[in-house]
Amino acid sequence: MLLKIWLLGLWLCMSTAAADSAKIVSLAPGAPEVDANSFLLVDFQSGEELVAMNQGMRIEPASITKLMTAYILYRELARGRVKMSEDVLISQKSWEMKGSRMFVEVGKKVKLEKLLRGLIIQSGNDAAVALAEHVAGSEEAFVERMNKVAAELGMHGTRYQNVTGWPAAEHYTTARDIVLLTRALITEFPDRYQLYSEKEFTYNNIKQHNRNKLLWRDDSVDGVKTGHTESAGYCLVASALRNNMRLISVVLGSGSERSRSESSQKLLEYGFRTFETHKLYKEGDTLSEVRIWQGAKEKVAAGVMADLYVSMGKGRYDQLKGVIQFDKSISAPVRRGDVLGKIVFSDQTKVLKEVNLLALEDVAEGGLWRQVSDSVQKFFAD
Repeated sequence: MLLKIWLLGLWLCMSTAAADSAKIVSLAPGAPEVDANSFLLVDFQSGEELVAMNQGMRIEPASITKLMTAYILYRELARGRVKMSEDVLISQKSWEMKGSRMFVEVGKKVKLEKLLRGLIIQSGNDAAVALAEHVAGSEEAFVERMNKVAAELGMHGTRYQNVTGWPAAEHYTTARDIVLLTRALITEFPDRYQLYSEKEFTYNNIKQHNRNKLLWRDDSVDGVKTGHTESAGYCLVASALRNNMRLISVVLGSGSERSRSESSQKLLEYGFRTFETHKLYKEGDTLSEVRIWQGAKEKVAAGVMADLYVSMGKGRYDQLKGVIQFDKSISAPVRRGDVLGKIVFSDQTKVLKEVNLLALEDVAEGGLWRQVSDSVQKFFAD
């Protein structure tokens, strides 16, 4: 059932960018104790931050870096620029990589599919460098792509210097940016994402297990990535799906491998126990018609251009209200996707979420008579 919305015409300051169309203005209390320098729990569908600490703080991501390495590989596969069946030549540089490895051998060729599994399941630094060199010619060129894609996704607190997460002075990200990347990966490549739930991989007669221990503890957990260096501490991005509700937790800088798993489990359990998520509107739903001055038509259909979800405390959905606020002085031309106002959702007196109200169609400028007539009407309306 669609939420009833009240209409309210207001003179709005329209400085909010489209990228900020889902601004969270309140957080639920009662978060569990978490051993981390930074943590964040987000609902996958609504994108809302349910509970957090230092989620915008720059941190060293360690092997969580490989989420971006894999994401770019998935893009290349989707565009047909590389294939899973391709042979990848192992360079001296990739063979010499330290830390976690899948133990490839220099000078030999390995199927891209196997390297991808080694990257994701075994967190192989050697696999990461080999794939980067194969796709971009060098690790440095691949890193340039990583930073470009991070900017495209809105990961403004992130900068990469390598494809592995090896410590480097200007190699950093934030919990919030990690969630942006994880949501993009799951949304755009759901079939590829399944690889993150695999528990082990054998290459060169060496069996290694996925370092995400939650895969063994909780059947609802199906990813995502661990990371660890001495300077970064123990890190884990986890995701779980229960009753069509998916949560993503990020724990950064825990004191031990056990602690990062326990902290992640606490966050997920808290989220599923405390919150529920509802789909309010579907892509293209018209929520209002907004007056357009000096246009070829007087009103433009306004609504949302993507499925809209809201997350809130369990049992409180009946108290959710929505109010539309729109600009009274919008003049043609209007383009599909233009911001016309906002929708404010509240739970009694507490604002939960603000979402941009968008034009669902184009409205061209009207003829001379329309422009003159509307100019006079608008003057008196103002």
